[in-house]
Amino acid sequence: MTLKHKATVMDEKSMRQALRRISHEIIERNKGIDDIVLVGIRRRGVPLAARLQTYLNEIEGSSIPLGILDITLYRDDLAERQEQPRVHTTDVPFDLNKKQVVVVDDVLYTGRTIRAAMDALIDLGRPATIQLAVMVDRGHRELPIRADYVGKNVPTSRSELVQVKLQEVDGEDRVDILENKKS
Repeated sequence: MTLKHKATVMDEKSMRQALRRISHEIIERNKGIDDIVLVGIRRRGVPLAARLQTYLNEIEGSSIPLGILDITLYRDDLAERQEQPRVHTTDVPFDLNKKQVVVVDDVLYTGRTIRAAMDALIDLGRPATIQLAVMVDRGHRELPIRADYVGKNVPTSRSELVQVKLQEVDGEDRVDILENKKS
């Protein structure tokens, strides 16, 4: 099987606009940024959370804490994986108790990554709320999880892949849909 480019659904400008909009939505929903903390899910959720942090700090003129969450050991597919998983560090250098935690990830698909993230967060403390911000919601949920803040809803088939590229990781900002083609 090979992956073929099907479409680019977001470019650098639309991604920036989506993150600015999400920042305003976070402020509006929470009536400011008091008790808000951001936690990015490793890998691409971390730079997205850092960008949201920058926008929120600019808008509100104050500093929002940012944490990094590794969910590797919380995944429900560890036994099914052939290779040994790479565990990275979780760095949440602040108290989560009674905080409004906004978890940030690149793509919401089945909901299993977010379930793992919630388990990891609960092990770190007892947040007042856990909210979810994603760049792309592609549908096909297996668990009853929804995003509170979405950059773009992108209906896909299960044979398609949504690829979020970020400057910090990939050297460019864009969201592509790739299609599984039999070779």
